[in-house]
Amino acid sequence: MNPENLYDGAPIGMSQAKVDLSSGLVFVSGQVDWDHDAHVRHTTLAEQAEGAIQHLITVLNEAGTSLPHVLQLRVYVRGELADSMPQLVPVFARYFGAVRPALTGVGVASLASRDTLIEIEALAKLPGHPG
Repeated sequence: MNPENLYDGAPIGMSQAKVDLSSGLVFVSGQVDWDHDAHVRHTTLAEQAEGAIQHLITVLNEAGTSLPHVLQLRVYVRGELADSMPQLVPVFARYFGAVRPALTGVGVASLASRDTLIEIEALAKLPGHPG
């Protein structure tokens, strides 16, 4: 699954998401704040987090689900994670406050491009799926 308005990972062999219809699970690749041509759109961590979450919403909608059905998030942040929390907490609280998915945060040395500061990966469930 590669929504038209997001970066197309097909040339490098990846999809923005895969849906397992037997389990009803949606596996979302790490979302970053890239435009369609794989260029970072914003410079601050908070702005990039917002952009990555907006891309996550796009992918979830294309898959037939939404933020309230997110079960797990993995957040990769360039640098020391603890230093990033003051910028990230308000953004995540705005989008996920009532959802409260399982969350893992990891500080990393590098991401998909030198200007990428955050990447957000998700596991969601299709609504109404019996699995």
